Amino acid sequence: MDIQEEILNLRNEINKHSYNYYVLDNPTIEDYEYDKLFYRLQDLERENPHLITPDSPTQRVGGISEKFEQVPHKHRLYSLDNSNGHEELKEWYERVAKEALNWVKGEQLPEIELACELKIDGLAVALTYEKGIFVQGLTRGDGAVGEDITNNLKTIKAIPLKLFEPVNIEVRGEVYMPVSSFEKLNAQAQETGQKIFANPRNAAAGTIRQLDPKITSSRELSIWVYGAVADNYEWGRISHSHTMNYLKHLGFKTNQVTIVKGVEEAYKYCENAKESRHALNYATDGAVIKVDSNKLQQELGFTARVPKWATAFKFPPEEVWTKLKDIELSTGRTGAVTPVAVLEPVLIAGSTVSRASLYNFDEIERLKIGIGDDVLVKKAAEIIPKVLEAKKTEVSKDIKIEKVCPACGTPLVEIQDEVNLYCPNNQSCPAQIKGRLEYFVSKYCMDIDGFGESIIAQLVDKKMVYDYSDLYTLTYDDFLKLDLIKEKSANNLTDALEMSKDCTLSKFLNAIGIRYVGREAAEILSQNFKDIEDIKKATIEDLNAVEGVGEKMAQSIYNFFKNEENLKAIEKAFSLGVNPKNNYQINENQVLKGKSFVITGTLEKFSRDKAQEILKSLGAKTPSSVSKKTDFVIAGENPGSKLDKARQFGIKILTEEEFIKMVEI
Repeated sequence: MDIQEEILNLRNEINKHSYNYYVLDNPTIEDYEYDKLFYRLQDLERENPHLITPDSPTQRVGGISEKFEQVPHKHRLYSLDNSNGHEELKEWYERVAKEALNWVKGEQLPEIELACELKIDGLAVALTYEKGIFVQGLTRGDGAVGEDITNNLKTIKAIPLKLFEPVNIEVRGEVYMPVSSFEKLNAQAQETGQKIFANPRNAAAGTIRQLDPKITSSRELSIWVYGAVADNYEWGRISHSHTMNYLKHLGFKTNQVTIVKGVEEAYKYCENAKESRHALNYATDGAVIKVDSNKLQQELGFTARVPKWATAFKFPPEEVWTKLKDIELSTGRTGAVTPVAVLEPVLIAGSTVSRASLYNFDEIERLKIGIGDDVLVKKAAEIIPKVLEAKKTEVSKDIKIEKVCPACGTPLVEIQDEVNLYCPNNQSCPAQIKGRLEYFVSKYCMDIDGFGESIIAQLVDKKMVYDYSDLYTLTYDDFLKLDLIKEKSANNLTDALEMSKDCTLSKFLNAIGIRYVGREAAEILSQNFKDIEDIKKATIEDLNAVEGVGEKMAQSIYNFFKNEENLKAIEKAFSLGVNPKNNYQINENQVLKGKSFVITGTLEKFSRDKAQEILKSLGAKTPSSVSKKTDFVIAGENPGSKLDKARQFGIKILTEEEFIKMVEI
């Protein structure tokens, strides 16, 4: 088998396994086997860059963009009118019957076939495929013009880069963040003092518009597609449900479409969905009801803003009154202390809620909340329990919260520009030590299997460990001293620690607890510094110059690596065998540092992402659009309007050969 054939076979096999995993939710291969195939493909493409194509699985993560280009939609994206309740839904249906079938009020309503789907609470996008290859993805924008977020959308593994048929088609979908991913993202953000997202939709929208696609990739977005348009499409002539079946056949992730007859069956679907939605791993705020027949859709047409043949039935938000029993404080691994409302248990949005975050002490003041108050609780986007308001009762009493750490009794302190209060006793506070260790061993950090909360709590309470480096001093006999740990478990824990010593630099940086540095920032640091020593030597100016590292984070990283206790823990871990390796290639020769390159058109010997990767390794920036700050434009075949703009600004234009010569490949 020659190299080209092996590459093609690997791509087909990886695409098949990705489809099974991300679209069908039915993995047919172990993760390590998938990784083995992927790494083999990466190696072959690295050795043969002329064989890289845009639809290769290795091209999912693109380069950093300074901003997103505004692009007109070829086919307009419309909004939906809302139907709030049974009466409004019936009014919409009567308008449909009147316009499509000449129904007259007073006659029996005809039973039109309707397609019912859940309305995903996410971000609408349009995906363009040419001959089955994903070429462009736009946000909805204002419906006429959207933002080009192609590279970010390529990171979403449920979006196929290559379809099962070589068709030209524009597919509409809703990018969303699964509830489990949303909860994990917020937990990590709270621990690192970063922004908390109000709901999964905000998280998805903020993630899909990240300037660095690697950040988008790390946040586990997915998509449901809900329709398509094309200039010539036989598959869509019959009905919406036929269209959806065809999209599924092409390799897209489609939600269930339920066909009903008439408005009463549609309303029954909505009522059932309102109750059953809470068990889903994605947020939905309603149902979309569409006329299924494409012939009737065409006859009904559109207003200036919405299709007449569809409506969104909105679910009312669930808000429930209950009683506040107490307010407790909780100390996280960074020392941030969060007040928590302890409630009389109440059923809301499909689950029993007995606790709700009050976020910070300012929120307690704003609500003027007291023990015994009646409190109105809802789930923000029906995910996070939140106290909306409080009312005094006969048994209400004011509460004075002693602002000391609940774990160690240390008085809490304020930090400039922070809303949280903090426990400053970071070296001895058991809650912080446990939190840091739980974070260190977690999946996206050192991924040390078997070290759950119970094990960590025992190790800290028995004073066997004080920081993460102490974990690597533990022996088989030490583990046998813990409750419920027998020989097999002790062996497993010992082996897991040993295996974790060979880790990536990004995982280690995420794990060691640098304030404001989470998984995404750790990846960015790894892309810009070759090892820990390199980061230690960095000045605040060096750190601030890194795309994605702001002033606050730069100062925090600098302070962390000037702290003797932190340096001792790192050195101790290294002396015990921990060996973080950088999985990013960093070119010592930063000859293009600070220069800005824009690529337009198709390059013959490289994919656009590969060319951007080479440029970044030499210190260059690779924005997606041309501005007066652009230094060079690389023009391939069929260049677009960027070339005209470059000429207008007098920017130096390079051919592919000149680019190759410049970077000395």
